[in-house]
Amino acid sequence: MLKSKSQKEILEHVESIINTLRDPLITLDENLRVVTVNRSFYTFFKTKPENTIGRTIFELGNRQWDIPELRELLQTILLQHTSFDNYVVEHDFADIGRRVMLLNARQVEQAEGKESIILLTMEDITKRADKLEIAKEELAFQNKERDERADELVIAKEEKEKRADELFLANKELAFQNTEKDKRADELLIANEKLAFQNKEKDKRADELLIANEEKELLLLKLKRAASVFSHAHEGIMITDATATITEVNDTFTQITGYSQEEVLGENPRMLQSGRHSTHFYAEMWATLLTQDHWSGEVWNRRKNGDVYPEMLTISAVKNAAGFVQHYVSLCTDITTMKVYQGQLEHVAHYDVLTNLPNRVLLADRLSHAMAQCQRHEQSLAVAFMDLDGFKEVNDNYGHNVGDDLLIAVSQRMKAALREGDTLARIGGDEFIAVMVDLEDIEESTPILERLLQAASDTVTIGNDVMQVSASIGVTLYPQDGSDADQLMRHADQAMYGAKQAGKNRYRLFDTALANASKVQLEDISDIRSALYRREFVLYYQPKVNMHTGAVIGVEALIRWQHPLRGLVPPLEFLPIIEVQAISLALGEWVISSALSQISQWQSIGVNLPISVNVSGYQLQQGNFVIRVAALLAAHPEVNPNYLELEILETSALHDISKVSATMHACHELGVRFALDDFGTGYSSLTHLRRLPAQLVKIDQCFVRDMLEDADDCSIVEGVIGLAKAFRRGVIAEGVETIGHGVALLQLGCNLAQGYGIARPMPGSQIAEWVSNWKVDDSWKTQDYIEADSGLHIRQPDYPRP
Repeated sequence: MLKSKSQKEILEHVESIINTLRDPLITLDENLRVVTVNRSFYTFFKTKPENTIGRTIFELGNRQWDIPELRELLQTILLQHTSFDNYVVEHDFADIGRRVMLLNARQVEQAEGKESIILLTMEDITKRADKLEIAKEELAFQNKERDERADELVIAKEEKEKRADELFLANKELAFQNTEKDKRADELLIANEKLAFQNKEKDKRADELLIANEEKELLLLKLKRAASVFSHAHEGIMITDATATITEVNDTFTQITGYSQEEVLGENPRMLQSGRHSTHFYAEMWATLLTQDHWSGEVWNRRKNGDVYPEMLTISAVKNAAGFVQHYVSLCTDITTMKVYQGQLEHVAHYDVLTNLPNRVLLADRLSHAMAQCQRHEQSLAVAFMDLDGFKEVNDNYGHNVGDDLLIAVSQRMKAALREGDTLARIGGDEFIAVMVDLEDIEESTPILERLLQAASDTVTIGNDVMQVSASIGVTLYPQDGSDADQLMRHADQAMYGAKQAGKNRYRLFDTALANASKVQLEDISDIRSALYRREFVLYYQPKVNMHTGAVIGVEALIRWQHPLRGLVPPLEFLPIIEVQAISLALGEWVISSALSQISQWQSIGVNLPISVNVSGYQLQQGNFVIRVAALLAAHPEVNPNYLELEILETSALHDISKVSATMHACHELGVRFALDDFGTGYSSLTHLRRLPAQLVKIDQCFVRDMLEDADDCSIVEGVIGLAKAFRRGVIAEGVETIGHGVALLQLGCNLAQGYGIARPMPGSQIAEWVSNWKVDDSWKTQDYIEADSGLHIRQPDYPRP
């Protein structure tokens, strides 16, 4: 954290630099709204801050900046993260009239979490453009006049020769016509007329020569003005001949380079080369110049005193009428100050202001580069996420200024603990990330991590105070952890929390196997969510009967996944995956809704059976559980709510028994019944039996299955039946696989049962036929008398009747 005084001084210094710039400057955010403007901008465009800051550039000055070319260029910068240099815009501005502006734009990346900005500089080159245009026009006019005069001289010479020939013919004709007097007289008349015409042409040429002399004087005057523009231009101007030999430079050129005119005339411009550019760079420059007659870009040149400086350079080829190059004209502008400012902005964008360590942006770049190096060299790298232990107490006890000094001291020590080529970055607060490269295995990083722990835990003296912190470090290896750069940092962060929980001042490695398992679980959850969307789940129903009377008292709904590849998948292969996940709530509601629809379908064919549905503790403890059940019942108004029974696993993690009890009572008011499933397998059986208002207790099948061979299991079954009787609850046994199981249960006083010995789970479409064919075993009927005689009869729940 930078001291507030230092921040203010830096901001004032940067603002002062911007405001000293002669040319207008403006910065824009990603929405092209004005962020900052220098003083020259307000003065030049005659505007005020309240009409500028926060507005888009195209709204400024009655939309005088709404220039299509500029809009297109700025959009290109935003989309392609590029820039443009020396783009000339000619526009008639509302307040200042026509101006020719030279625009340069850069996109400057900010620190993470902040928008990028566009730096737009502009220069008024109206006068210079006008003057150069006039000079070009005058020079073109002079060349044209000179060519015309040359053509006229050729014509005059031809006319002179023609007249000589005509005179010779006239003399010959005169001699000939001595014998033909009349004919010769006519020809003489014609010759005189021609001579008169020639005299007239001579007078006309004399007038043209007079006009040419006047135009020559005007051209000389224009050349003098062009020379003045050349001498006083603020850009350095250099003119070479077609062989790139320097023939002329202006005063600004000598000021920029330090060379006098005498020192550069006759030389080649390569004398200015700094050595920073390759021969390929200059080859491309000349290729562009020769094919396009123009080149513009940024060049690093060397002054006479040896200083290397950046400049914006534009080179244009000047051709004659025949299309051959006569001269090359270059204009250069020293951009050293702009480069310094740009460097400051880049440093702020890539380095932490307090510790001067790389920030998250630069760290991501270096980490990506190091990962690419690892792949090429088949090595490993380690990413270590470090969080200081006890730093908050330092801030609270000594203040943030001391905390900042402590961060600086500790960061310098940790940086010294790393090797050359490793990177230490501060990503915020007291969090740091180290990237250790060129590792053969994890053991090679161990001494580095030990040095980092030692560097963080050594005492630090600030003023008269001695303080100490430590570091918790999480580490992950690449490519063993085959994630991308962002995921590597998150994995190291997760491992760091493991170090915190283990006691701090230590490091922990990221468990890749555990992460992969979590990834697989997420993929499975996604598959289950998709299966619910594709309607791949189905309900099977297992009948529940009264073994005394043979009555079918209801069915239990059991979910199955009709997988397109794996076939019918049992619930234990997918329900544990989504436990306490949001998708389990959606699936649970689907089961209830499907059961209610099945009740309605059976009633339409004369089958009236209640359905019990298993509900997880997670679903039951949702705050809106009663509301959701009421909504599902309302969607099936033809179904009596008493036909819906909700089974709660006795082993469910019910954190608030009082709240669960209130939820169950609210469901009772809706008409819904409850049963405690798998009773006896949990740790709170008596608590649940005493406090939860369930009408029915289900004896877990693990006890029923072995009760004929295992005396302990039989005792447990007998105990559950006794508890149910004591608490006035009905009781039903699941897992009845044989006739013997039924006989034993009846003898213990349990009439209700379900299991493979009665019926296996079946699709809803088969229940009606099964019910019509079901018959109770005769040996069970005989137990009715024994139970009544034994006095063990237990009150059973009152199931709804059709």
